[in-house]
Amino acid sequence: MPARDRLLAVLVAVAWGLNFPAIHLSLQQFPPFLLVALRFTLLAVPTLLWVRRPSAPWRWVLLYGLGFGVLQFVFLYLAMDTGMPTGLASLVLQSSAPFTVLLAAGFLRERISGRQALGVAVAVAGLGGIAAHRAGLDGGATLLPVVLTLCGGLGWAVGNLGNRRAMQHAPGEGFRLMLWMSVVPPIPLAALSLAVEGPDRIAASFHGLTTRTGLLALAGLAFTVLVATVGGSGIWTTLMGRHPSSTVAPFSMLVPVVGMGASWLLLREGTEPAEIAWGALVVAGVLLGSTGGRRRVTGAGPGQAPDDGTTSAVATAATPSPRPVSPSPSVVVAETLTGAPAADDSTPSASARR
Repeated sequence: MPARDRLLAVLVAVAWGLNFPAIHLSLQQFPPFLLVALRFTLLAVPTLLWVRRPSAPWRWVLLYGLGFGVLQFVFLYLAMDTGMPTGLASLVLQSSAPFTVLLAAGFLRERISGRQALGVAVAVAGLGGIAAHRAGLDGGATLLPVVLTLCGGLGWAVGNLGNRRAMQHAPGEGFRLMLWMSVVPPIPLAALSLAVEGPDRIAASFHGLTTRTGLLALAGLAFTVLVATVGGSGIWTTLMGRHPSSTVAPFSMLVPVVGMGASWLLLREGTEPAEIAWGALVVAGVLLGSTGGRRRVTGAGPGQAPDDGTTSAVATAATPSPRPVSPSPSVVVAETLTGAPAADDSTPSASARR
């Protein structure tokens, strides 16, 4: 992996880690469900106008959007709104990695290697340690946000299954799938916000947008949409196409490191030493399960998952296909916006050619 691509992978991890403080700033102005609806509406409108539809069956795009877009962020934003520390949220959300392994084994019939099983066990032990520690604080009141974040990780894992199936039918369209996934959440989330948060709270959140809190909230929302989602996911998709997932995926473990560091530096948010220790166990478990020895990738049909190693949560969510053929970043952007077919849209995937 050349130095330039390593730098790009680090920059993406930094952007994704900084996204958690950005979400925190936005939640100071907007209620959680409305904020998620705004986030995906800002992506969905230009996608509907200018981005060509992916060739994957709609049922997998819908599953991707339901899990990754609705379930994950409803629970994550609600957890952060009810007291989940920002840095800890970036760590506990890595639970999507073991959840993905287990769901893929149960529903996609993917085999779990001994190394992956050990990694899942280590990560679950770390998550259990964090939950037990939080249960002992403030009479257990701090446990609920952890549980909600774990539910967000499970939602991410459900989205991973939809994304993986979609990528099997549309290899090389990971970035376009991510954009079209954003079309799914706005309407159900707007309805949920209207029903739960109410029109008065929604209207009140749009007052004071020119104050310091309002401007920081808008800046956080812009960072989430443009930098973390469009920029970060676009670069990550390209890197996953150029290099083996086992090479790229470990960089995603910088996300909770950056998230916790940025939360301490920018928000003056401390983390208990016990939670850092248990969190290190989570990171070790995810790395153990995602960086095992590479196996030969065999051909896969539309309904069969390739026999590849499991990537980390962030890597799987961005591009779950083992090694999709991906053009350069400029070709990705041009092809996505103009609808002109790229080389990878008309050629078999790397795994299919072997």
